[in-house]
Amino acid sequence: MAEAAPQESAPDSTAAPDDPLIEALRGLLGERLSTARAVREHHGDDLSFHAMAAPDAVAFAQTTEEVAAIMKFCAEHSRPVVPFGAGTSLEGQIQAPEGGVCIDLSGMQQVLEVNQADLDCRVQAGVTRKALNHHLRDTGLFFPIDPGADASLGGMAATSASGTNAVRYGTMRENVMGLTVVLADGRIIRTGGRSRKSSAGYDLTRLFVGSEGTLGIITEVQLRLYGIPEAMTAGVCSFETLAGAVDAVILTIQSGIPVARIELLDEHQVDAVNRYAKLDLPLKPTLFYEFHGTETWASEQAELAGEIAEGFGGANFQWATKQEDRNKLWQARHDVWFANLALKPGAKGWATDVCVPISRLAECILETRKDIDETGVLAPIVGHVGDGNFHLSFILDPNAPEELEKAEAVNERMVMRALSMGGTCTGEHGVGSSKKKFLQAEHGEAVSVMRQLKLALDPQNLMNPGKILTV
Repeated sequence: MAEAAPQESAPDSTAAPDDPLIEALRGLLGERLSTARAVREHHGDDLSFHAMAAPDAVAFAQTTEEVAAIMKFCAEHSRPVVPFGAGTSLEGQIQAPEGGVCIDLSGMQQVLEVNQADLDCRVQAGVTRKALNHHLRDTGLFFPIDPGADASLGGMAATSASGTNAVRYGTMRENVMGLTVVLADGRIIRTGGRSRKSSAGYDLTRLFVGSEGTLGIITEVQLRLYGIPEAMTAGVCSFETLAGAVDAVILTIQSGIPVARIELLDEHQVDAVNRYAKLDLPLKPTLFYEFHGTETWASEQAELAGEIAEGFGGANFQWATKQEDRNKLWQARHDVWFANLALKPGAKGWATDVCVPISRLAECILETRKDIDETGVLAPIVGHVGDGNFHLSFILDPNAPEELEKAEAVNERMVMRALSMGGTCTGEHGVGSSKKKFLQAEHGEAVSVMRQLKLALDPQNLMNPGKILTV
């Protein structure tokens, strides 16, 4: 269990000194309620290029029942609530533009049950993916969804996260079996269950997965688990052109080769990775591969993928079968955010993503890369291209507003390009506050139905207001 937040002698809060809600919460939580400026600002600032917006107070909850009690107090006083897991969101999900109370779930770190025979488990929302896999280390099982950051599993469910393994194992949406959720009025509900399928009633689990804290607060998650493969083989291949690399991905997927991971780094991203992780990859568009299975199976599939890559100009194929070599490779991939920031000391980053049908991937990436180069912003491309998802990391000078304006224009063109190809404005980052303007273009009249659902469950608009929808 995480340590309780210490109480501060100088709260420095925007809330009134005799605020009845703050006093009620302090009576409930004691030292686990913080109104210190530093704590509030930390909880109102994400990893990306969004303005910090601090809550009035931060409540460090440890049980579902505490979350429900906090929510009832907030509902009684008509005050907004913003849930917080690990703070790794990228689209403005955790900012508190209307103040209110941030409920920090990071202290909810219990793995509640592991059912080895049925390949599932139940965890509290604050458990991170790395902590879960550490807990499972002696069971022969693992949880494969890997967004890169060591995010909390509650937060991953709330944003429908995915990551490098999604091409084989799917996203959180396919791997969440059930949830415990606290609603806006403080009611506790449990959705789904442990059975592999059900036809009983509305699928409320899928309603809350991806809702980004706007419909309720996820406090427990029931997850699918998988057996650890006998063998994992990773490889790196460089290409002469970005088009060749993307076309190799498309044919690999269309050929039915069961790749577990297939990641694209353009030459700008490779340069950043080389500098940060002390690698010596050729400064060319590069694919990272990984295959899971028996030793023979993984080797055969890797060979087939290598043949396809060679047909599109792939060369310098290097394979890594030792765990330490694979770990170094994938750690370098996961550290691209920090590698990109290191390209421009003092800069801030803005991460964004889209996803398109695999057949339109090459066109979308190439047009986006051309747009970036013509605009003159610094924005390496990396992507989980096996499922048509790619990311930009804009690296911007915080003292040069014209750079942000250019990045916003590139981002808008990229999103509209993806939508015109039958894609989505975000494959895994979520909508938050920064992409809600694209929701109408993507979903049309369905947005009005989303709004009706939001108001039915949260009539006071207390749950993470200003995110996903304007109510």
